[in-house]
Amino acid sequence: MRNNRYESVLEAIGRTPIVKLGNISKGLKANIYAKLEFMNPGGSIKDRIARYMIEKGEREGKIKPGDTIIENSSGNTAMGLAIVCRQKGYKLKIVIRNTTSKEKIKMLEVLGVDVIKVDASLPPDHPESYNNYAVNLAKEDATLYYIDQHNNLDNNEAHYMTTGPEIWEQMQGKIDYFVSAVGTGGTLFGAGKYLKEKNQAVQLIGVDPVGSVFYDWFKHKKLIKPSRYLVEGMGDEFLIKTAQLEMMDDMLKVEDKKAIGWAKKIAFEEGILAGGSSGANVWGAVQIAKQIDREANIVTVICDSGYKYFSTIYNDEWLEGNGLL
Repeated sequence: MRNNRYESVLEAIGRTPIVKLGNISKGLKANIYAKLEFMNPGGSIKDRIARYMIEKGEREGKIKPGDTIIENSSGNTAMGLAIVCRQKGYKLKIVIRNTTSKEKIKMLEVLGVDVIKVDASLPPDHPESYNNYAVNLAKEDATLYYIDQHNNLDNNEAHYMTTGPEIWEQMQGKIDYFVSAVGTGGTLFGAGKYLKEKNQAVQLIGVDPVGSVFYDWFKHKKLIKPSRYLVEGMGDEFLIKTAQLEMMDDMLKVEDKKAIGWAKKIAFEEGILAGGSSGANVWGAVQIAKQIDREANIVTVICDSGYKYFSTIYNDEWLEGNGLL
């Protein structure tokens, strides 16, 4: 699906391969496939939404030359935005939790991003919390364009227009389940919408970390008090517009230790170095395969690469310090 030459790095976003996880799915009747989103230029699936949302903002006249883009991000959306902004000449401010991996923060700094670190322990309703800092800055400064990936449905639309069609084409329409962690929800609900339009029988399965609010709301319509979890890029402290939970057929809950363990399992058994949310995805796909006990095709996503997490989930000292060894 990939051409050999592009006119800019932005054209290299998307059209990522899907591979069968043959070793991990050995002994299971269902086949498990993974879309390798770490092969995007910024190393994650978030490159897709970064390009799509900025270019749509340009077309609609919301983003103008000289503007500064601002967003709160766990790192991957920030990296995608940094690449797009470098290409298009925009300045970029990123609000990021102080617990984000050093690798992600360093990459952003190398690309000239103004990185604003906020205290991850601040309650969600605090004006300087991760969820509020960027939007409050944007309200005070008209030259700042707030991407708002958590509530801007262009996030989902990006996956509806790109990820979903790619999966359908690559699988030749032979897909029974699509499993994805829910962070903003753009991947599951954007690509999932497309897949269900092609075949309503396709099952959408979400994965949520223990401590996030999504699982209990989906299962019991109960809004729990969020608690700390360590896997980056999934879950949230609030219900958000892009997480269209009603579209799901089911949702699984995963602990940090299990998600991280499965990230390592992907590396050991498949030779694919993946992040913690990818570990959660593959764990979820295996749980579904065990439940159905029949021939089926399950597709999930390797969201980003493990090279972004050498200081965290692949670091024994960090794991021990967080009670995960």
